[in-house]
Amino acid sequence: MKIAFFGVEASEEGLIQRSFPNDDIFFSEKKMTKGSLAKMKNVEVLVVFVDSPVSSDVIRALPKLRGIATMSTGFDHIDIEECKKKGIVVCNVPCYGENTVAEHTFALLLAMSRKLLPSIEQEKRGSLHPRALRGFDLQRKTLGIIGCGNIGQHVARIAQGFQMKVVVFDLYPNRKLAAKLGFQYVSLPKLLGSSDIVTIHVPYNKHTHHLLGKKEFLLMKKGAYLINTARGGIVDTDALVQALKNHHLAGAALDVLEEEDHMCEEVKLLTEAGQKECNLSTLLENHILLQMPHVLVTPHNAFNTKEALQRILDITLENIKSIKRGKPRNRVGRG
Repeated sequence: MKIAFFGVEASEEGLIQRSFPNDDIFFSEKKMTKGSLAKMKNVEVLVVFVDSPVSSDVIRALPKLRGIATMSTGFDHIDIEECKKKGIVVCNVPCYGENTVAEHTFALLLAMSRKLLPSIEQEKRGSLHPRALRGFDLQRKTLGIIGCGNIGQHVARIAQGFQMKVVVFDLYPNRKLAAKLGFQYVSLPKLLGSSDIVTIHVPYNKHTHHLLGKKEFLLMKKGAYLINTARGGIVDTDALVQALKNHHLAGAALDVLEEEDHMCEEVKLLTEAGQKECNLSTLLENHILLQMPHVLVTPHNAFNTKEALQRILDITLENIKSIKRGKPRNRVGRG
């Protein structure tokens, strides 16, 4: 079988080769592009990360494609409907880093609450202004968790250690879980109106696109903070910029941005095709966010620990083996 891996590290190639000694393996440390598909006509299993969009054009360019294994929980970068039409199996990594992403969420929260970046910068310059560095306690603050799946649950557990009050909005309440972890289910408007910090942990799909927009930001407490380690498209970037500019929100910490895939490909924006693919207004607003002193942005890095990456690789290899056996595991997007 011809298997193509995109976005893998050189150190992972040995384990992959040993796992598939009789298969034809292609490796690339770079993300997949349409141009990289020219020599991939015989690929039967495609392995990608979220920065490699698998569009209908890509799928049609691979006539022998049987399966796609994404090295992520989210699969919004794959055209699932086209895969259904072609009978292509799509498998994801449903659980690899609930603690990993939750820990990054609190790293961002603590960085905001204790003003870590300006503190470090002032210390390096030798020019200290303690009042400007004054933070706030997490104890007794209300943390609103949007989405209480594997990651959201771990965020709730960590919050209890800080003696925070936790409220949760989720479409599928689990009362036993709430009692065990000591949180309360509320409606989304009530969560937004009562939380000092709101953190997002839902998947991105047509139902969660711009889940937080202008109306939702107006519902949030004045002076609240937003954290997003899920997907950029869940937040309306224009509405967020306005909420920060008018000081309705005190700050935001973001590991994901809308149009983040295009932010490092600015030369592409000069082409007509690039302008059709990208929302130039959103890209401009992303650059505004990056310059705001009360905004922290990390480069989609919440998953990036050595333990989580090993779990991702191990599960992905098992997913590929299951596709080869004709009994796919962790399958998503079934009709």
